Amino acid sequence: MDLSNRGALITGGKRIGGVVAEQLARGGADVALVYRSSHGEAEDAAAAVRGYGRKAVVMQADLRDPDACARVVDQTVDALGRLDILVNMASAYRSVAFDDLTIEDWNEPLEVDLRAAWLCTQAAVPYMRRLRGGRIVNISDWVAASGRPRYPRYLPYYVAKRAVMALTEALAPELAGDQILVNAIAPGPIVAPEGTSDREFRAVE
Repeated sequence: MDLSNRGALITGGKRIGGVVAEQLARGGADVALVYRSSHGEAEDAAAAVRGYGRKAVVMQADLRDPDACARVVDQTVDALGRLDILVNMASAYRSVAFDDLTIEDWNEPLEVDLRAAWLCTQAAVPYMRRLRGGRIVNISDWVAASGRPRYPRYLPYYVAKRAVMALTEALAPELAGDQILVNAIAPGPIVAPEGTSDREFRAVE
């Protein structure tokens, strides 16, 4: 896709989100970033986008709230004038022992990683149809993509990221007729799980 003058929304404005925002801006896209608590990182990413002469907007939202998903999509279009690219990157990543898991612990990754990706997609598709196409990228996880969970204490996170892959597979044929391509990316480790030894970290690298 030619990125010139495209509009992109990234849910999750820190670490990978900031790098993706900068690369999209480098290609000529305007970028909206959503954060829940990482305001400073999101603003840094927006500054990098503006450094390429592109528009940037930063929005605070808790995507566990279904209404917030539609709101950030609408605000992106209001600010940028269009929405061509949606990157569903928001994620809940916490270490919790199996015996300590609560309903809230279970629900949070499913609400943030999975349900928000679906709801943001649902809100974005009408705007993309008006443009006769678009791109949706869902962020999974390298361990989930392997189908071999290797780190204890991340049960809900792993399940959510596996489900993100299933969502992507199911959305692709649903939206293909609208020229909206849906893909998933499963990045390697960005933040090592608690207790990872130096030896294991090197092996993963």
